[in-house]
Amino acid sequence: MRVLVTGNLGYIGTVLTPMLVDAGMDVHGLDSDLYRHCTFGDGLMDVPTTIKDVRDVELSDVEGFDAVCHLAGLSNDPLGDLDPDLTFEINHRASVRLAELCKQAGVGRFIFSSSCSNYGAGGDDMLDEDSRFNPVTPYGESKVFVERDVSPLADEKFSPVFLRNATAYGVSPRLRFDLVVNNLTAWAVTTGKVMMKSDGSPWRPIVHIEDISRAFLAVIKAPRDKIHNKAFNVGRTDENLRVREIANLVGELVPDCEVAFADGASPDTRNYRVNCDMIARELPDFVPQWTARKGVVECYEAYKKHGITLEEFEGPKYQRIGYIRNLLASGELTKSLRFAKPAATVNG
Repeated sequence: MRVLVTGNLGYIGTVLTPMLVDAGMDVHGLDSDLYRHCTFGDGLMDVPTTIKDVRDVELSDVEGFDAVCHLAGLSNDPLGDLDPDLTFEINHRASVRLAELCKQAGVGRFIFSSSCSNYGAGGDDMLDEDSRFNPVTPYGESKVFVERDVSPLADEKFSPVFLRNATAYGVSPRLRFDLVVNNLTAWAVTTGKVMMKSDGSPWRPIVHIEDISRAFLAVIKAPRDKIHNKAFNVGRTDENLRVREIANLVGELVPDCEVAFADGASPDTRNYRVNCDMIARELPDFVPQWTARKGVVECYEAYKKHGITLEEFEGPKYQRIGYIRNLLASGELTKSLRFAKPAATVNG
């Protein structure tokens, strides 16, 4: 099985890639290496990787693959808000074009990393895959638009699949601090306070990046009729937590810290609970291994091991929006979010 992972050098991709290799897949990557300065801890797995922006993909880049796991894109809401037009260019239009090229090249499975952000302001009701979309950010809208435009491409030879990931957490070689579990644990470790920037009332479904990776692997292995042109909420139904519950969990597990609200903390419009029973039912190979409790402990131990400081936590290296702003200010990155000096074509 030959598998292409776009975004293999990003937060999830650096965890998914070795899991696919361990499962016996012939894995190749395609990534602009935007986060080349953001490596945390040990190095990245070395697989053949084309260093290329997803907007520039050609037919030859996707020929010969059985499956494409499409992760590449702007990765969160604040980054999406930086330039909404760029968000739609990269996350939406480039993704649809990639899917069209995959279909043309004879790729059998196109697995898109979608998001539960599709549900946005979903309220307190439990939402399943048939629930109405209500995105509240350009990032969430871009994911909805990809599902809308790629689904009609499905036919007897091309199977798109949409994995609507819950809010991710966990340690990665391309670590992010701008995710709720990672963020609150880092506050606790570096300041002794679990600092919440909202009032803590919104619901969040959360899922470890290893379990997201297990979902991709399960889709690759599943019979075609189980996954063809389907969407799956990715996570565990019992892992829907209010932000303040996550904060209290961090306060319980990280020694010598207290829970606090940031100045001006207010409600967050992103509020949704998600039912993940369908993926467990339809894809028995998907068996999540993580809980929020285990994730907090993992983050705590990794931060302590590597001596994460408040300066690093508040700095741009592990905060996607801050990192991008730094590269723009230095001129290393152009306004179109392309590197001013091209990198080598192939790495690995």
